[in-house]
Formats: sequence, C-alpha cells, structure tokens
Amino acid sequence: MSAQPENAQAEPPDEVERSRAPLLSHLIELRKRLIISLIAFAACFVIGYIFAKNIYAFLAQPLASALKGHSNPHLIYTALQETFFTYVHVGMFAAICLAFPIIAAQLYMFVAPGLYRNERRAFLPFLFATPILFIAGAALVYYGVMPLVYKFFLSFEVPPGAGRLPIELVPKVNEYLETTMTFIFAFGLCFQLPVLLTLLARVGLVSVASLRKYRKYAILAIFCVAAILTPPDALSMCSLAIPLMLLYEISIWSCVLVERARKKREAEHDASLGITPAGP
Repeated sequence: MSAQPENAQAEPPDEVERSRAPLLSHLIELRKRLIISLIAFAACFVIGYIFAKNIYAFLAQPLASALKGHSNPHLIYTALQETFFTYVHVGMFAAICLAFPIIAAQLYMFVAPGLYRNERRAFLPFLFATPILFIAGAALVYYGVMPLVYKFFLSFEVPPGAGRLPIELVPKVNEYLETTMTFIFAFGLCFQLPVLLTLLARVGLVSVASLRKYRKYAILAIFCVAAILTPPDALSMCSLAIPLMLLYEISIWSCVLVERARKKREAEHDASLGITPAGP
C-alpha cells in the first residue's frame, strides 16, 4: 500500500461543518420565506373565492357597459362545472394580486442580507414601483382599452333582417374571464419595462446609447410581444404596443439618470482617492 504524500492532509471535520452551515442556514431561510408566501397566497385565495362573484361582476363591468342597449345581455356556461372553476380562477387571480406585495417583500428579505447597504437602498424604489406600474397597466386596460375592444368585437353582430340570419354575441363566463385576465396580466407585466431596463442599466448590462441605437428593433419586438399577448386583432395589439413604446422612451430617460448618478459616484470616488480625471 502506497503512503500518502506528507502535504496531502484531509480537511478538518470542523471546516467541513462550517462550510455546510451557511448553505443550511440559507435553505432554512428560503423554506421560511416560501412557507410565508404560500400561507399568504392561500389566505388571499380564500378571501378571493369568498368574494368571487363580486370580483367577477367587477371584471365583467366593461362588457356590461358595452352590451348596454341589447335586449337581454347575459353570460352563459355550457358545462356543469364551468362556473365553479371560473370562480376558482377568479380566486386565484385575486390571490396573485393581493399576495404579490407580501411575496415580493419575502423575496426582498431573503435577498437583502447578501446586499450592501447602498444596494438595498437602490433596490427598494423598484420594489415599490413594481406594483404601482402593474396597477397602472391594469387600470389602463380596464378603464380605457377593454371597453373599446369589446365595442369593436360587438360591431360584428348582425341584426335580424329580411333574407339574412342574425349573428348575436352570447359570451361564456370562462372565455370572458380568460380574455380579461390575459388583458390585465399582459398590460401589468409589460408595464414593468421601465423597472427591468433601469435595473439592467444599474448593473451595466444595457446603456443609453444601446437603447437608442436599437430603438427600431425594440419597436419591432414590442409589436411582436403585443401580437402574442393580446387577442388576434389590430386594435388590441396597438392598444398594448403604443403604451409600451412610450414606456420604452421613459426607460431611456430613467437610464440616463442612472448613468449620471453612476458617473457622479465614480467622480466622487476618484476625488476621494486624489485621482485627477483625464482630459479630453
């Protein structure tokens, strides 16, 4: 049996245990945050399901306004379990909206110990801006876009007349909810564009020059995303694409402020070290 080299020493058991301890503590902390988030989601789901009828009536209000003047405006369901599962989906929709601040706070509390103090201060504004932008997108689509889109869809109805068959809209509860939730989530998520681009600018992955240089490609990508996320008609696509283009321009100005703040910090740091900036 060959002897081991003298300099080859086994790692002490206490060193191994110390290296395992941080990983174990992180896993315990992650489990704690996940449990709190799941409890918050479950509690919000129960509340959402209790008020599912009221929430659905609120979501159906744009269609009800568009159907004013019809002889018998109503929604239908064609399967026994359809309305029940629709209310379950409404409860989950409400739970996502209500529990999001708690889930975002748990995520921040899990990540915050690994950040420097200035990084935590820089991250907090984005934590508050995210739900505000989501609500802004949801409000825009609910009060501005959906009434116009539903009136556009209703314009394809054909009234009864001599020699022609009438075409009347009789929407189903689950299909209407699916369309409405698609609108709200699409606008709410796409309104996070300034937050995403500003964060990327802070870490140096994007710059103002690159955002301006590739603006035309970004506009093309915006229309592609709008075509995928919205119903297949030009009005719905443009109703999402136009606000996104405005948000893209706002993101550029936000990144300008980020770059100015970074240059100022770098200048102050160089001045503290006695480094004179190079001339042009």
